[in-house]
Amino acid sequence: MLKALIFDVDGTLAETEEAHRRAFNDTFRDEGLRWYWDQRLYGELLKVAGGKERIHHFIDRFHPALLSEPDLAERIARLHRAKTDRYLRLIASGEVPLRPGVRTLIDEARAAGRALAIATTTSRPNVAGLLDATIGREATTWFAAIGAGEDASAKKPAPDVYRLVLERLGLTGADCLAFEDSANGLRSARGAGIPTLVTPSVYTADDDFTHALVKLPSLDGMTLADLDGLHARAA
Repeated sequence: MLKALIFDVDGTLAETEEAHRRAFNDTFRDEGLRWYWDQRLYGELLKVAGGKERIHHFIDRFHPALLSEPDLAERIARLHRAKTDRYLRLIASGEVPLRPGVRTLIDEARAAGRALAIATTTSRPNVAGLLDATIGREATTWFAAIGAGEDASAKKPAPDVYRLVLERLGLTGADCLAFEDSANGLRSARGAGIPTLVTPSVYTADDDFTHALVKLPSLDGMTLADLDGLHARAA
């Protein structure tokens, strides 16, 4: 039987990436940096998991002279903290809703006694901020395990965060179903042996989802019974 649903966050629970992009650009501007990530560039940068890692990759590619700065890691961490503060304010405004069908499935799984979990490369404050704004402050307690970016030594596509969540749940990959929106997320979940349902987001529509259990435009109309059938097919 399907025992747990494990959700990615950015792009899966909600279309958050435009809010992230805006927060990055606002931070760069306020820090006096003449950096601007348009949608095309941001789509490329999303292939690098993790906000601090994304900034470092951008510097390495477009401003390599900065790599010799002795305090670069500290500077990147400070930029990322400022960006996170801006992102959380955007999320708290309520302008980023859950994707269609997400809340219905969460409610149905809870009512049926199935475990819920999160496996993401974003930070814990970002997870809590999104859940608070879209469901309510009690929502984080609905998830039996939350694996975030600071919890795993290697970010997606490495399977570390999913393996951590499985350990915390006390389940095997075959007991669960993962929900992802990107090729990196799919590789991470499958690397942990978890069948994966993919709902591509705005920035991942062209990713390779060859090894997904199924690819759907959204979770709208999907029921727990449907998920049980898909999971049984993967066994």
